[in-house]
Amino acid sequence: QVQLVESGGGLVQPGGSLVLSCKASGFTFDYYAINWFRQAPGKEREGVSCISSSDGTTYYADSVKGRFTISRDNTKSAVYLRMNNLKPDDTAIYYCTAKPYYCSGSDDYWGQGTQVTVSS
Repeated sequence: QVQLVESGGGLVQPGGSLVLSCKASGFTFDYYAINWFRQAPGKEREGVSCISSSDGTTYYADSVKGRFTISRDNTKSAVYLRMNNLKPDDTAIYYCTAKPYYCSGSDDYWGQGTQVTVSS
């Protein structure tokens, strides 16, 4: 059974940090790029970051560059999104998806999402 499970969300004050995890099972993780996107109420879906399968090339939205870092551990079939200096605009549900090999591909698998709330 294919699964992508996000965790690590929560309530954090502005300027704080969180680390989101996306753990995969049921498919060959090494062959997939892993993408994070977020959805806030009343806003369009926004691609946040992606890491490719082969050479680990990373991509970031301009809104999170310099604050977020994506990494992967193929031995654990997991991708991590470290989020520093969080802002209220980062409040959203964060989802991870799996794309074959490259970040430009379509989404084959989806997680259920984890809520991130940035508020004082």
